[in-house]
Amino acid sequence: MTLLRGLAASVLGTGLALLHHPALAQTLKITGAAPGGAANEFTVKTQVLIIMTLLGLLPVLVLMMTSFTRFIIVLSLLRQALGLQQGLPNRLITGVALILTILVMRPVGEQIWEKAMVPYDAEKITLMQALKIAEAPLSRFMLAQTNKSSLAQIAKLAGEEGVAKPEDHGFTVKLAAFVLSELKTAFQIGCMLFIPFLVIDLVVASVLMAMGMMMLSPLVISLPLKLLLFVLVDGWTLTVNTLVTSVRAVG
Repeated sequence: MTLLRGLAASVLGTGLALLHHPALAQTLKITGAAPGGAANEFTVKTQVLIIMTLLGLLPVLVLMMTSFTRFIIVLSLLRQALGLQQGLPNRLITGVALILTILVMRPVGEQIWEKAMVPYDAEKITLMQALKIAEAPLSRFMLAQTNKSSLAQIAKLAGEEGVAKPEDHGFTVKLAAFVLSELKTAFQIGCMLFIPFLVIDLVVASVLMAMGMMMLSPLVISLPLKLLLFVLVDGWTLTVNTLVTSVRAVG
Protein backbone atom coordinates (compact mmCIF):
# COMPACT_ATOMS: atom_id res chain seq x y z
CA MET A 1 0.00 0.00 0.00
CA THR A 2 2.84 2.38 0.81
CA LEU A 3 4.49 1.66 -2.53
CA LEU A 4 1.26 2.24 -4.45
CA ARG A 5 0.62 5.47 -2.57
CA GLY A 6 4.17 6.62 -3.32
CA LEU A 7 3.78 5.92 -7.03
CA ALA A 8 0.38 7.58 -7.20
CA ALA A 9 1.65 10.64 -5.38
CA SER A 10 4.74 10.79 -7.55
CA VAL A 11 2.76 10.56 -10.79
CA LEU A 12 0.18 13.07 -9.61
CA GLY A 13 2.96 15.34 -8.46
CA THR A 14 4.56 15.25 -11.89
CA GLY A 15 1.33 16.40 -13.41
CA LEU A 16 0.86 19.11 -10.80
CA ALA A 17 4.40 20.32 -11.37
CA LEU A 18 3.84 20.43 -15.12
CA LEU A 19 0.64 22.38 -14.65
CA HIS A 20 2.57 24.89 -12.56
CA HIS A 21 4.25 26.09 -15.77
CA PRO A 22 3.61 29.87 -15.91
CA ALA A 23 2.06 29.86 -19.36
CA LEU A 24 -0.45 27.13 -18.54
CA ALA A 25 -1.22 28.64 -15.15
CA GLN A 26 -1.92 31.98 -16.81
CA THR A 27 -4.24 30.30 -19.28
CA LEU A 28 -6.26 28.52 -16.59
CA LYS A 29 -6.21 31.43 -14.13
CA ILE A 30 -9.51 32.98 -13.10
CA THR A 31 -10.31 36.21 -11.33
CA GLY A 32 -11.91 36.55 -7.96
CA ALA A 33 -10.98 35.86 -4.38
CA ALA A 34 -10.37 32.35 -3.14
CA PRO A 35 -10.96 31.18 0.44
CA GLY A 36 -8.67 32.99 2.83
CA GLY A 37 -8.31 35.96 0.51
CA ALA A 38 -6.15 34.16 -2.09
CA ALA A 39 -6.75 35.22 -5.67
CA ASN A 40 -6.28 33.50 -9.01
CA GLU A 41 -7.51 30.08 -7.82
CA PHE A 42 -9.10 27.46 -10.09
CA THR A 43 -12.82 26.79 -10.05
CA VAL A 44 -14.11 23.39 -8.99
CA LYS A 45 -14.93 22.48 -12.59
CA THR A 46 -11.44 23.41 -13.72
CA GLN A 47 -9.86 21.37 -10.94
CA VAL A 48 -11.94 18.32 -11.90
CA LEU A 49 -10.89 18.82 -15.53
CA ILE A 50 -7.22 18.97 -14.49
CA ILE A 51 -7.47 15.78 -12.43
CA MET A 52 -9.23 13.89 -15.24
CA THR A 53 -6.60 15.10 -17.71
CA LEU A 54 -3.83 13.89 -15.42
CA LEU A 55 -5.42 10.44 -15.25
CA GLY A 56 -5.38 10.29 -19.05
CA LEU A 57 -1.72 11.33 -19.10
CA LEU A 58 -0.63 8.78 -16.49
CA PRO A 59 1.36 6.54 -18.89
CA VAL A 60 3.27 9.49 -20.36
CA LEU A 61 4.01 10.93 -16.92
CA VAL A 62 5.37 7.61 -15.65
CA LEU A 63 7.51 7.18 -18.75
CA MET A 64 9.01 10.64 -18.99
CA MET A 65 9.25 11.96 -15.43
CA THR A 66 10.56 8.91 -13.57
CA SER A 67 13.38 6.39 -13.93
CA PHE A 68 11.10 3.99 -15.81
CA THR A 69 12.73 4.93 -19.14
CA ARG A 70 16.18 3.94 -17.88
CA PHE A 71 14.99 0.65 -16.43
CA ILE A 72 12.95 -0.53 -19.42
CA ILE A 73 15.74 0.23 -21.90
CA VAL A 74 18.41 -1.58 -19.87
CA LEU A 75 16.20 -4.63 -19.32
CA SER A 76 15.31 -4.75 -23.02
CA LEU A 77 18.99 -4.61 -23.98
CA LEU A 78 19.77 -7.34 -21.45
CA ARG A 79 17.09 -9.56 -22.96
CA GLN A 80 18.54 -9.01 -26.41
CA ALA A 81 22.07 -9.75 -25.18
CA LEU A 82 20.92 -13.03 -23.67
CA GLY A 83 19.08 -13.94 -26.85
CA LEU A 84 15.76 -14.36 -25.02
CA GLN A 85 13.47 -12.31 -27.23
CA GLN A 86 10.76 -14.96 -26.83
CA GLY A 87 11.73 -16.19 -23.37
CA LEU A 88 11.12 -12.88 -21.58
CA PRO A 89 7.75 -11.36 -22.60
CA ASN A 90 7.33 -7.61 -22.89
CA ARG A 91 4.83 -7.62 -20.02
CA LEU A 92 7.36 -9.22 -17.71
CA ILE A 93 10.05 -6.69 -18.62
CA THR A 94 7.59 -3.83 -18.19
CA GLY A 95 6.42 -5.19 -14.83
CA VAL A 96 9.97 -5.46 -13.46
CA ALA A 97 10.77 -1.93 -14.66
CA LEU A 98 7.58 -0.62 -13.05
CA ILE A 99 8.34 -2.29 -9.71
CA LEU A 100 11.84 -0.81 -9.67
CA THR A 101 10.38 2.58 -10.57
CA ILE A 102 8.00 2.40 -7.61
CA LEU A 103 10.91 1.49 -5.34
CA VAL A 104 13.10 4.36 -6.54
CA MET A 105 10.37 7.02 -6.76
CA ARG A 106 8.76 6.23 -3.40
CA PRO A 107 10.69 8.87 -1.39
CA VAL A 108 9.79 11.55 -3.93
CA GLY A 109 6.17 10.43 -4.00
CA GLU A 110 5.92 10.45 -0.20
CA GLN A 111 7.28 14.00 -0.06
CA ILE A 112 4.71 15.16 -2.61
CA TRP A 113 1.94 13.32 -0.80
CA GLU A 114 2.76 14.65 2.67
CA LYS A 115 3.72 18.23 1.76
CA ALA A 116 1.33 18.96 -1.10
CA MET A 117 -1.53 16.49 -1.39
CA VAL A 118 -2.43 16.08 2.29
CA PRO A 119 -2.57 19.84 3.05
CA TYR A 120 -4.50 20.47 -0.17
CA ASP A 121 -6.98 17.69 0.61
CA ALA A 122 -7.45 19.22 4.08
CA GLU A 123 -8.06 22.61 2.39
CA LYS A 124 -5.10 24.15 4.20
CA ILE A 125 -3.48 25.36 0.97
CA THR A 126 -4.79 26.32 -2.45
CA LEU A 127 -4.26 24.34 -5.63
CA MET A 128 -1.64 26.78 -6.93
CA GLN A 129 0.29 26.45 -3.68
CA ALA A 130 0.08 22.64 -3.98
CA LEU A 131 1.42 22.89 -7.52
CA LYS A 132 4.44 24.87 -6.39
CA ILE A 133 5.15 22.56 -3.45
CA ALA A 134 4.81 19.42 -5.58
CA GLU A 135 7.21 20.70 -8.21
CA ALA A 136 10.14 21.13 -5.78
CA PRO A 137 10.94 17.48 -4.85
CA LEU A 138 10.35 16.28 -8.40
CA SER A 139 12.65 18.95 -9.82
CA ARG A 140 15.36 18.05 -7.31
CA PHE A 141 15.12 14.40 -8.31
CA MET A 142 15.33 15.15 -12.03
CA LEU A 143 18.23 17.56 -11.65
CA ALA A 144 20.14 14.98 -9.58
CA GLN A 145 19.98 12.58 -12.56
CA THR A 146 20.58 15.20 -15.26
CA ASN A 147 23.95 15.68 -16.95
CA LYS A 148 25.25 19.23 -17.06
CA SER A 149 25.95 18.95 -20.79
CA SER A 150 22.37 17.86 -21.53
CA LEU A 151 20.95 20.66 -19.40
CA ALA A 152 23.20 23.23 -21.09
CA GLN A 153 22.19 22.01 -24.55
CA ILE A 154 18.45 22.10 -23.79
CA ALA A 155 18.79 25.50 -22.12
CA LYS A 156 20.53 26.79 -25.24
CA LEU A 157 17.73 25.47 -27.46
CA ALA A 158 15.12 26.99 -25.15
CA GLY A 159 16.88 30.35 -24.95
CA GLU A 160 17.64 30.10 -21.20
CA GLU A 161 21.43 30.27 -21.40
CA GLY A 162 21.67 33.14 -18.92
CA VAL A 163 20.15 31.20 -16.01
CA ALA A 164 22.65 31.04 -13.14
CA LYS A 165 21.32 28.05 -11.19
CA PRO A 166 19.90 24.80 -12.62
CA GLU A 167 16.94 25.11 -10.26
CA ASP A 168 15.92 28.38 -11.93
CA HIS A 169 15.30 26.76 -15.32
CA GLY A 170 11.75 26.22 -16.48
CA PHE A 171 10.17 22.87 -15.71
CA THR A 172 9.96 21.90 -19.38
CA VAL A 173 13.71 22.55 -19.78
CA LYS A 174 14.53 20.38 -16.79
CA LEU A 175 12.21 17.66 -18.06
CA ALA A 176 13.76 17.58 -21.55
CA ALA A 177 17.29 17.49 -20.12
CA PHE A 178 16.26 14.74 -17.71
CA VAL A 179 14.91 12.56 -20.53
CA LEU A 180 18.11 12.99 -22.57
CA SER A 181 20.24 12.11 -19.56
CA GLU A 182 18.14 9.02 -18.83
CA LEU A 183 18.57 7.80 -22.41
CA LYS A 184 22.33 8.33 -22.23
CA THR A 185 22.67 6.55 -18.88
CA ALA A 186 20.48 3.65 -20.03
CA PHE A 187 22.62 3.00 -23.09
CA GLN A 188 25.82 3.22 -21.04
CA ILE A 189 24.58 0.59 -18.57
CA GLY A 190 23.19 -1.53 -21.41
CA CYS A 191 26.53 -1.47 -23.20
CA MET A 192 28.33 -2.67 -20.06
CA LEU A 193 25.87 -5.56 -19.71
CA PHE A 194 26.05 -6.41 -23.41
CA ILE A 195 29.84 -6.84 -23.72
CA PRO A 196 30.31 -10.13 -21.76
CA PHE A 197 27.57 -11.86 -23.76
CA LEU A 198 28.97 -10.46 -27.00
CA VAL A 199 32.33 -12.03 -26.15
CA ILE A 200 30.66 -15.42 -25.66
CA ASP A 201 28.92 -15.12 -29.03
CA LEU A 202 32.21 -14.28 -30.75
CA VAL A 203 34.06 -17.16 -29.11
CA VAL A 204 31.35 -19.68 -29.97
CA ALA A 205 31.10 -18.44 -33.56
CA SER A 206 34.90 -18.66 -33.97
CA VAL A 207 35.06 -22.19 -32.55
CA LEU A 208 32.24 -23.41 -34.79
CA MET A 209 33.86 -21.85 -37.83
CA ALA A 210 37.22 -23.42 -36.98
CA MET A 211 35.52 -26.82 -36.67
CA GLY A 212 33.84 -26.36 -40.04
CA MET A 213 30.32 -26.47 -38.59
CA MET A 214 28.98 -23.70 -40.76
CA MET A 215 25.39 -24.92 -40.78
CA LEU A 216 25.01 -24.94 -36.99
CA SER A 217 23.65 -21.69 -35.58
CA PRO A 218 25.99 -20.20 -32.94
CA LEU A 219 22.91 -19.20 -30.91
CA VAL A 220 22.12 -22.86 -30.22
CA ILE A 221 25.45 -23.24 -28.42
CA SER A 222 25.91 -19.75 -26.98
CA LEU A 223 22.44 -19.45 -25.39
CA PRO A 224 22.98 -22.19 -22.76
CA LEU A 225 26.46 -20.84 -22.03
CA LYS A 226 25.15 -17.30 -21.53
CA LEU A 227 22.33 -18.51 -19.31
CA LEU A 228 24.78 -20.59 -17.26
CA LEU A 229 27.10 -17.60 -16.82
CA PHE A 230 24.18 -15.34 -15.90
CA VAL A 231 22.93 -17.77 -13.27
CA LEU A 232 26.38 -18.42 -11.79
CA VAL A 233 27.10 -14.74 -11.22
CA ASP A 234 23.55 -14.11 -9.90
CA GLY A 235 22.88 -11.81 -12.82
CA TRP A 236 19.44 -10.59 -11.86
CA THR A 237 20.61 -9.41 -8.45
CA LEU A 238 23.60 -7.64 -9.99
CA THR A 239 21.43 -6.04 -12.67
CA VAL A 240 18.81 -4.78 -10.22
CA ASN A 241 21.53 -3.50 -7.87
CA THR A 242 23.20 -1.66 -10.75
CA LEU A 243 19.95 -0.08 -11.88
CA VAL A 244 18.80 1.05 -8.45
CA THR A 245 22.19 2.37 -7.33
CA SER A 246 22.63 4.24 -10.64
CA VAL A 247 19.82 6.56 -9.54
CA ARG A 248 21.27 9.34 -7.43
CA ALA A 249 19.51 9.78 -4.12
CA VAL A 250 18.07 13.19 -3.30
CA GLY A 251 18.84 14.60 0.10
